[in-house]
Amino acid sequence: MSKQVKKVVLAYSGGLDTSIILKWLLEEYKCEVIAFAADLGQGEDLDAVKQKAMDTGASKVIIEDLREEFVRDYVFPAFRANAIYEGHYLLGTSLARPLIAKHQVAAAAVEGADAVSHGATGKGNDQVRFELSYTALNPNLKVIAPWREWLFKSRQDLLQFAQSHGIPVPVTPEKPYSMDGNILHLSYEGGILEDPWREPDEEMFIMTAAPEEAPDKPTYVEIDFERGNPVAVNGEVLGSADLLARLNELGGENGVGRVDLVENRFVGIKSRGIYETPGGTILRMAHQAVESITMDREVLHLRDSLIPKYASLIYNGFWFSPEMKMLQETMDAAQENVWGKARLKLYKGSCQVVGRKSSRSLYQPEYATFEEDRVFDQSDADGFIRLLGLRLRLQALQKKER
Repeated sequence: MSKQVKKVVLAYSGGLDTSIILKWLLEEYKCEVIAFAADLGQGEDLDAVKQKAMDTGASKVIIEDLREEFVRDYVFPAFRANAIYEGHYLLGTSLARPLIAKHQVAAAAVEGADAVSHGATGKGNDQVRFELSYTALNPNLKVIAPWREWLFKSRQDLLQFAQSHGIPVPVTPEKPYSMDGNILHLSYEGGILEDPWREPDEEMFIMTAAPEEAPDKPTYVEIDFERGNPVAVNGEVLGSADLLARLNELGGENGVGRVDLVENRFVGIKSRGIYETPGGTILRMAHQAVESITMDREVLHLRDSLIPKYASLIYNGFWFSPEMKMLQETMDAAQENVWGKARLKLYKGSCQVVGRKSSRSLYQPEYATFEEDRVFDQSDADGFIRLLGLRLRLQALQKKER
């Protein structure tokens, strides 16, 4: 792209890639660089991140606390839909990117910047997530994607650049993998993890205890839901971010939420990732438990048929698309009756539903019982089955005649 850029807002984390990118933008584009960092509950020292960006040459550093917005407006909507990608991934990174992009674009407007930049590679999903969001929110902004422009070929090249420019980075040859974190999850990929046969080192994990080392006594947790949203843990009403943080603590202590996954990236490459999502794992199971007694069968089945498409839209970066808006409205409409409480047992890496109740429950014991009842005439099933089997009967008779 043209080098005619006056001011760029860089999505900055202080990690290896964005630390190099900040310096590279200054040298290559000779433009003013504003670093934008989002507090998504990743637990980093953001004062240190700010100082590092200033030391590297940023003209300004913007840090915004987006924890509550992230959980309330991105995580919870996805969990109302039971979103999960390829059966395992709870979309922790995928959900964060459109929010970062949204505030990055807003910062560009306030600061009079004519460009935005990110640290995603040309092989990954994040480049798509960032740039589709930029396009949906402000298509007039120029986008700089350094991994698609510069001559560096590997993270080893970046390490050498960092050393030659005196830029401290958290990735070393002794810790050769990258991390991405927020209040929903921690992800690990690259380096030694690129061998899908190699078991991750136990020292790598941060959010969760090893299941073998978790308490020998199970922990019980109760979660209340209103319209599909969690509102209380063990009877205590909590804000969105605080509620998820509480579940992270409970799940992490009991070794819940680890996933070792080889997933299909949007660009067509398979990638091995390790994830820690303790609170999200608990939340999804609790939500499904309350749904099981409060959602109409056909609504539940129809909604479930839409989950793969909904999850793919998030994974592939279409959060701000019209089809995503339509699907979200559909998912939310299905949650109108999802009020109730779920009880779960956490024990050495497992999360098991052991109870569910609701004042709006569609589960009626007098109908469901295997004991004697006065409300269900079992002979009614005779005609029900005859009608269901009519087309099968006709098919069998026609086949016999042939």
